[in-house]
Amino acid sequence: MVLGSGLLANATSVSWIQLLAVYGLPCLVLLWQLGRLLDSLWLQPRRLERELRSQGLRGTSYRFFTGDLREQGRMNKEAWSRPLPLRCHDIAPRVAPFLCGSVREHGRVSLSWFGPTPKVTIADPDLARRVLSDRSGHLEKPKFPALWKLLANGLSNHEGDKWARHRRLLNPAFHLEKIKCMIPEFSACCEELVSRWSESIGSDGWCELDVWPELQKLTGDAISRTAFGSSYLEGRKIFQLQTEQAERLVTNIRKILIPGYLSLPTKNNRRMYQINNEIESILRGLIGKRIQAMEGGESTKDDLLGLLLESNMRHTNENGKSSTGMTIEDVIEECKLFYFGGMETTSVLLTWIMVVLSMHPEWQDRAREEVLGLFGQDKPGYEGLNRLKTVTIIIYEVLRLYPPSIHLSRKTCREVEIGGVKYPAGVMIELSVLSMHRDINIWGDDAHQFKPERFAQGISKASKNPGAFLPFGWGPRICIGQNFALLEAKMALCMILQRFQFALASSYTHAPHTVVTLHPMHGAQIKLGLI
Repeated sequence: MVLGSGLLANATSVSWIQLLAVYGLPCLVLLWQLGRLLDSLWLQPRRLERELRSQGLRGTSYRFFTGDLREQGRMNKEAWSRPLPLRCHDIAPRVAPFLCGSVREHGRVSLSWFGPTPKVTIADPDLARRVLSDRSGHLEKPKFPALWKLLANGLSNHEGDKWARHRRLLNPAFHLEKIKCMIPEFSACCEELVSRWSESIGSDGWCELDVWPELQKLTGDAISRTAFGSSYLEGRKIFQLQTEQAERLVTNIRKILIPGYLSLPTKNNRRMYQINNEIESILRGLIGKRIQAMEGGESTKDDLLGLLLESNMRHTNENGKSSTGMTIEDVIEECKLFYFGGMETTSVLLTWIMVVLSMHPEWQDRAREEVLGLFGQDKPGYEGLNRLKTVTIIIYEVLRLYPPSIHLSRKTCREVEIGGVKYPAGVMIELSVLSMHRDINIWGDDAHQFKPERFAQGISKASKNPGAFLPFGWGPRICIGQNFALLEAKMALCMILQRFQFALASSYTHAPHTVVTLHPMHGAQIKLGLI
């Protein structure tokens, strides 16, 4: 009897151990995960909020999980439903109503929430330059790795030694002397554009075009030729795929807070991964062929890919370690960034230039007079493009009023002091380019007006604070392709002005909004006439 009781007790003990093994450990793991989730979605945001508010920061209070995303989405939907009056350049309340309201209500430094992450918006140029010039390593670019890798995970997304190494290897490809050599390619692409437009002119001497997709095609062709030379037709395919990828990315941007969202087999996610695989397959083939040719003794071509590979191989040979250069995967990501940055920024800039000059024909006439005076009907050359004054100040003023990127972002990875406030790790810092570019205390009461003459004596004297003009960023991470973009924009604008006069079509709706960069929501319908 005693033996039977012992066996029963022993069996019961074993069963409890088995139950604990089967159910207990998974339950503990689940509780641990729930604890981490609670901390990241509630306890940590509340701690950070108390710490920031104790130092005098004002702004919105944290709302569980979504933060201000829902309110921001509601305000965007409402603002984007109403177009602006023609010739109205006060675009901030429509383009970024939440940000605009936050700066107006809480000042140049204000607190809001990107989901559970505190976001401090800075609209003070001096503080912005302090952030952009940081070399301490305490500030880094915000990372959405799985998402951004599907678009471009190159130089702009790297930090520390990897960023420094890639920047050093890329610099030779963007040296001004090398960019000068690309002028014939810019010119050829622009010639194709103006010839196509000329053929569209009707018997009355006019035609109507949506120039937005036309200018995207122009800059896509330009980056295809300058990046891959004779393989530019394959480059066109990349341009088309990346355009679709950017649009699909924006539909996902507000869903990235859901853990594992990009792993879900949704139709949009599957297509994004398919596009990424297609782009990488094309690039891998192009890069492989080029490396094989270079190793076979073929001379390096003066396109971006050739210059990058030459720089990379020279660096590797000099240092004797392949680990100090770029891998094939690194080169692929930089090429993806060539495309997105090179195509997107310049096409956005040219579109808004044509829209704004259609609104202000007096400045269009002045620019055309300068171009015809310098070049006549000849193709523009580098020296002439460098002497343009009216065209240059027009470009600067359009960049001020319609910056391609309306904000620049950083994230604290360690505690850092900015303007007397100590920001703990885990805070997103958003520099509002849109706000600084139109601050009446900096630019004057005419800050919302198109007045290119403010730049007549250069950027440093255009406002009370030269640090308020940040279309390409500033500091060590200033856009590496700014000379490329400005030279291409000047070439295209000159060749358009040589052939055409233009005005807004009656179907045009003034509705700028953000899709990664600042786009015309309903296109840019322009009436073109031969001069």
